[in-house]
Amino acid sequence: MKPLLLKVSADPAHSFSVRHDVQPDINNRWHCHPELELIYFIKGSGTQFIGDSIKQFQPGDMVLVGSNLPHYWRFDDVYFGDGVETQSADTIVVHFNENFWGDQFLQLPENKLIKVLLERSKRGLQITGKTKEALAGILSTMLKTDGAERIILLLSALNILAGSSLSFLTSIGFKYDHNDSESDRLNNIYEYSMRNFRKKIYLEEIAEVAGVSANSFCRYFKSKTRKTYSQFVIEIKVGYACKLLIENKLNIKQLCYDSGFNNFSTFHKHFKQVTGKSPLMYQKEFTKKT
Repeated sequence: MKPLLLKVSADPAHSFSVRHDVQPDINNRWHCHPELELIYFIKGSGTQFIGDSIKQFQPGDMVLVGSNLPHYWRFDDVYFGDGVETQSADTIVVHFNENFWGDQFLQLPENKLIKVLLERSKRGLQITGKTKEALAGILSTMLKTDGAERIILLLSALNILAGSSLSFLTSIGFKYDHNDSESDRLNNIYEYSMRNFRKKIYLEEIAEVAGVSANSFCRYFKSKTRKTYSQFVIEIKVGYACKLLIENKLNIKQLCYDSGFNNFSTFHKHFKQVTGKSPLMYQKEFTKKT
């Protein structure tokens, strides 16, 4: 399945794009683009899909997405609508081509680590800790600057990233096919799954959404995502449980059922398989960090 190929526009006065978004539905679908994307979620939470990686994103998260790596941030339902409970999103997004500063720039010996960084970004990189704090200030300043200073700030951000320890998001074997003409199929599967993961989704049901036969669906989905559909749904459920644990509004057994699991032992087993931690340990570690 080919992710939607988007054209990222930069105005004539700039060689790369820096954008401040407050709408949760900007490019809110499975897509990719030749430009690298550096995104900082000041406000906003939901489910993050990058390549074959699924996880929750929270306010303060920052990610570098490499060239043509498919991605999709689905904000939680509370960010949509016009009621008093609706929350506002707030993100800073930078898009830039690897060679916007010329074909020879990355060949300079001084830029070896930046060149390696851009290659590593093709698996998606999670940015945390002091590195994230330093870049948050740079990105905020970048929104207000112009001219050569903007390029210097981007170079400074990449230089910091190049010297930092960053976590990969996608698996080492993830591949994506840019020749597949069915551009909306996987997006439809993702959207339907996100709306219905709390109930049992039958094979015939999701196959109909994908527009393929039930016999073909499992093979199709695994060929495109490197995981089974049941594993995919479990990861969505666990991700949602992580969000509920962080919010700490429900006890463990309540959030087990609210996340779509039918019994506590199954929930506990799958949660540990996906996160490497028990639900209580996950919650304690998050509380300790904050």
